[in-house]
Amino acid sequence: MEQENNPTHVQAPKTSPKDFFIHLLHMVLLYGSIASLTTAVFQIINITIPDPVSNGEGFNYMATQAKQLLRGALSYLIVFFPVFIGLSMFLNKNYRTNPEKRNLRVRRWLIYFTLFVAIITILSSLVGVVDAFLNGELTLRFGLKVLTLLVVSCAVVGYYGIDIKKHKTE
Repeated sequence: MEQENNPTHVQAPKTSPKDFFIHLLHMVLLYGSIASLTTAVFQIINITIPDPVSNGEGFNYMATQAKQLLRGALSYLIVFFPVFIGLSMFLNKNYRTNPEKRNLRVRRWLIYFTLFVAIITILSSLVGVVDAFLNGELTLRFGLKVLTLLVVSCAVVGYYGIDIKKHKTE
């Protein structure tokens, strides 16, 4: 009761089912775009840089499989990424007209979950690098794949980290 009469208390905006599903779709499209992008890059690396351990054995089969995975990843990327960009533009326009929507609890939870996953990916990539180094297995293929994961994960952490700092909410 006391908070209702207190003019300094700002009530958190209510999340509608529409808000929930739009924000959930936005993050699913982000994850799908990231997964398909990294898969595409990994398969390009697999096709262009042969595995030194295989000594050319089964290269045709591996190249064929890599090309199939590349086609699938590009298909997802071609569909998911433009929809992600369009939905991002829609949400940003919505935030400009309704700034309180930026403070939706579901949005904040999804952003923090995304940051959590991205940071775990960065740490796992670094563990992989250390492990490969200790096993003497560092190759160009491995290094490029780790670099891909680090660049994509750091981009996500950077973008959403800046967004959180810029629009700090409780």
